[in-house]
Amino acid sequence: MNDSVPQTDAPEEAVEPEPAHDPAAPAPLGVPRTPTGNAEVDAQLARLGDADHLATDGHVEVYEDVHRGLRDALTALDARPGLPAPPSTYGNRS
Repeated sequence: MNDSVPQTDAPEEAVEPEPAHDPAAPAPLGVPRTPTGNAEVDAQLARLGDADHLATDGHVEVYEDVHRGLRDALTALDARPGLPAPPSTYGNRS
C-alpha cells in the first residue's frame, strides 16, 4: 500500500471579477435634449453630450463653450435684419 498523498494542483487564488461598470468612470447623465428647430441652438445642445465622456473637471470647458455658442446664437437674433420699425409718433403733436 502506498501511503503517499496523491498530488493535486494547488488551489488557484480567488480572483474577484471586474465590475461591469466602474463607478468612478465618466457616465452619461441621461438628460434628454429636445430639438428646438434652430440648427445653431440644436448643435450647441448636442455638444453638451461631449461632457458625458469626460471626467468632472472637463465639464467646465464644455459648458463654457456651449454657453458662448448659445449666447452668440441669441445675439445673432438681434442682429438679423427684419421689418423696419414703424415711424414713432410719440412726441409729435403736429
